[in-house]
Amino acid sequence: MTQLILHPTNWNDYSLIDSGDGRKLERFGNFLFSRPEPQALWSPRLPHSEWKKSSGSFLSSSSPLNENATGKWYLKKHLPQKWEMKFDNIKFFATPTPFRHLGFFPDQSPHWIWASKKIQSSIKLHDKPFSPKVLNLFGYSGLASLHAAFYGASVTHVDASKKAINFAFENRDLSLFQHLPIKFITDDAIKFVKREIRRENKYDAIILDPPKYGRGPNGEIWDFFKDLPILLKLITQILTLEPIFIILNSYAIRSSHLALNFALNETMGEFSGKVESGELSIVEDQEDPRQINTAIFARWEQKIN
Repeated sequence: MTQLILHPTNWNDYSLIDSGDGRKLERFGNFLFSRPEPQALWSPRLPHSEWKKSSGSFLSSSSPLNENATGKWYLKKHLPQKWEMKFDNIKFFATPTPFRHLGFFPDQSPHWIWASKKIQSSIKLHDKPFSPKVLNLFGYSGLASLHAAFYGASVTHVDASKKAINFAFENRDLSLFQHLPIKFITDDAIKFVKREIRRENKYDAIILDPPKYGRGPNGEIWDFFKDLPILLKLITQILTLEPIFIILNSYAIRSSHLALNFALNETMGEFSGKVESGELSIVEDQEDPRQINTAIFARWEQKIN
């Protein structure tokens, strides 16, 4: 079984500048940010004076190597509340959040590109006009949804957080994608899928990026280890007879990608296709770059005869 290690490419608005001593220095648009990074067990290569140029630093309340520690942002006055960024043909806002990140995850861009190629290939295989139906569960700020819709998919974007849905709306409007077929729904993932089963609604592709823990709009509790197996069993009931792809991504567990590989392989056993898996990462923008793992993933694709 081959392990894939994917990292962002062709980003003008994002780069990993340096890392070390339990932190990483990244550029988001025109601004630098210093954030905790437990895997940076080495020393920074750039001098401290370069790190001091950051517009914002997230400091943990305990050891910087404790990835579950709480903390807060220390932001310089010149930093706007949010600013525009771009990837490929989508535009979106970046903003520091209480969860350390900037409102999106650039390391997921290889999934967006891979999905767009599958969508385009599927459209070309149909003699009549065809718009693959893509379900993006745990969709957050919507970049995967916007990218898929731009390349021809009809997208249903679901997230339990109304705030996240509003963020996705803002990104849609910034991209001027109001005309594209994207439905934004605030709902608990499992409850939504169960309703879709009853409605007999079907999807050609599904994107999953579940958190370790979470709460639905009505207080529903999401537990990755307890609820993901349940969700995987349910999603096969809302797939078309010839689904195109499934993407399962996880920041929730820092373990082997094999766990997701075997789970997704079992889930899609009745369909004709293949599963591949590996890690997402970010790579320093310098000579002899070091690489930081950010997530594990597994993805299934339809076997084309």
